[in-house]
Amino acid sequence: MPLNIVLIEPEIPMNTGNIGRLSLASGSKLHLVKPFGFELSDKRLKRAGLDYWKHISLTIYENSDEFFNINKGKQMAFMSSHGTKDYLSIDFEDDMFLIFGKESVGLAKSITEKNETKLFKIPIHSPHIRSLNLANAVSVVVYEGLRQLNPNMH
Repeated sequence: MPLNIVLIEPEIPMNTGNIGRLSLASGSKLHLVKPFGFELSDKRLKRAGLDYWKHISLTIYENSDEFFNINKGKQMAFMSSHGTKDYLSIDFEDDMFLIFGKESVGLAKSITEKNETKLFKIPIHSPHIRSLNLANAVSVVVYEGLRQLNPNMH
């Protein structure tokens, strides 16, 4: 699979459902890191993912330590409004992990501090908005990655 979408402590079931659907559409693998702000059986999660949820390539981790231990040494890009580099400057690679934090506060400071050189942001051109919706942010980054990895993609 070309990319790995990682949601660390997602809180909103509809976002996670939409991102699950996106992972399937884009050929990406979805990684969910607990704790969640919802149950995986939540109807809103299933509704947002429609009937595609059963086809999604999904891995669930008990916490971020488990995720980082299992995937040690993998190429990762961390998305944060505190990043100083634009997401367009990510050097996308097959099997790269794209890391996104929870909707309310993003990635934990302990994660961003350890990965400052791999911290990227999506530019926001209005002072009235702090961040994009998580599902929208994931879509922007994943499809840019696919575009860079396969310039002839249609």
